[in-house]
Amino acid sequence: MSVVEVLVEGGKASPGPPLGPALGPLGINVKNVVDSINELTKGYAGMVIPVRIAVDDSGKVDLSVGSPPTAALIKKELGIEKAQTDSTTDYNGDISIEQIKEIAQKKIGDMLASSLKSAVKEVIGSCGVMRLKIEGKDAKEMQREIEAGKYDEVIA
Repeated sequence: MSVVEVLVEGGKASPGPPLGPALGPLGINVKNVVDSINELTKGYAGMVIPVRIAVDDSGKVDLSVGSPPTAALIKKELGIEKAQTDSTTDYNGDISIEQIKEIAQKKIGDMLASSLKSAVKEVIGSCGVMRLKIEGKDAKEMQREIEAGKYDEVIA
């Protein structure tokens, strides 16, 4: 079995480098694989996505698509290009608990979190580093409220 791991822009993989040269020697239809990758990653347009392509000895292709980094999903959700991380007093924006829940649901398979609640708290941690408020609150305050059960109906 041969395995190729690459980073591609969502929905914009091409048969050129790095995919073409890596897949060509494996004797598979590179165009079909590229089309499949683009279909699987089109929802992540503008973001770099990890893709794993496994080809067995019979030529069967198995694609697995990872998810973008949490910070990239947060920035996409808020429509910002760069988060300021060097200020201890200024905040770069505000994100809702519903938006955080959506991001957590996308990332939970790649996290060590054992529940959606834990995944939400991890995303909130990233928001804190990115100097974002959650529902107008500091990340640590929001994590305490989630732990106390205040948002259980939202993130259940």
